[in-house]
Amino acid sequence: MSSRTVPPHTVPPHTVPPHTASTRAASARRTVRVIGRRALVTLTATSAALTAFTLPATAATPGDPAPAHASQGGNGAQAITLDGSRAFPESVAADRHFVYAGSIGDGTVYRGRPGATTLEPFLPAGQDGRTQATGIKITGNRLLVAGAFTGRFFVYSTSGRLVAAYTVPDTGEQTLVNDAAVAPNGDVYITDSLRAVVYRIPAAEVDGPATGAHRTLRVAYHLPDYVAGQSNGNGITTAPDGTSLIIGYWYSGALYRLDLTTGGVRRIDAPPLPSADGIVRRGNTLYVARSVNNEVTELRLSAGSTRAVVVSERTFPGADTTTGVAVSGDRLLVTNSQMDTYLYGEPLTSPAFTIESLPLR
Repeated sequence: MSSRTVPPHTVPPHTVPPHTASTRAASARRTVRVIGRRALVTLTATSAALTAFTLPATAATPGDPAPAHASQGGNGAQAITLDGSRAFPESVAADRHFVYAGSIGDGTVYRGRPGATTLEPFLPAGQDGRTQATGIKITGNRLLVAGAFTGRFFVYSTSGRLVAAYTVPDTGEQTLVNDAAVAPNGDVYITDSLRAVVYRIPAAEVDGPATGAHRTLRVAYHLPDYVAGQSNGNGITTAPDGTSLIIGYWYSGALYRLDLTTGGVRRIDAPPLPSADGIVRRGNTLYVARSVNNEVTELRLSAGSTRAVVVSERTFPGADTTTGVAVSGDRLLVTNSQMDTYLYGEPLTSPAFTIESLPLR
């Protein structure tokens, strides 16, 4: 995710007048200049003070914003609306039963049936201390929710009961608990974009009784090439072999393979993907949401996941800070998070918060 310094999060809902072509172009140019100067905001668990950093110079121009609360129509694209005034959907996940989205704005978790045009609040904002939500994943009858700058992580049953809540170790370092992946044995691995570590929650705790226990996240692995003060390890997924993880770095755009057997970490031979955010895998294909670029990059993994080749780069009308991606049947779900508004305090692009549903091919 990208950001710049803003006051404490009191962003009011705004609407904007219709854009002419000239004002849209001017707005896009201004946005690029702003993003080029500033990037990731760091928020500690006890303060809403924000610190800005520099974005990679290779970031592309965001797409021309357009109202996204109605179906886009072209190429079978459809918009799914979130029923909330501060939804800011950073993440999306889906299984056969439901589509979920998490709000970076207030921590609400939204839910709806596959194919539904609206997602309704499922887990209310602030419940269990969940005031922000980034990565969301589903494993069996468990829902996993990362708590972003609060340093929290939550495990829920899909009926909505709190299984356990976790907090990062108190090291005094800044934190951004960002995303999670589930290994074949049920262990959960979690990225922290501001700490060079991967946390692990054992499967026994994930699948344990819903007691609402409070625990501390345990560091399982250390990651290389972290740049201080930048958003580094972000999206995470399992590799096809089931014995390793693939982790994308937001700032550098690099992909890494973490071997769960040896703990070794190696960079994948792939083009850099600056602003790589959410990642989902189907077979040997990776889909990487690139938030600042407002696109989804599709890559094909080699045997052993040592290389990745870009197959396509997709965007759509109204793409608005594409931070999350999921596969639901034959559809690709991509969040229009409006993260720039949430973090910059600028007027909303659209009063409706949406997830774009695109044909997988």
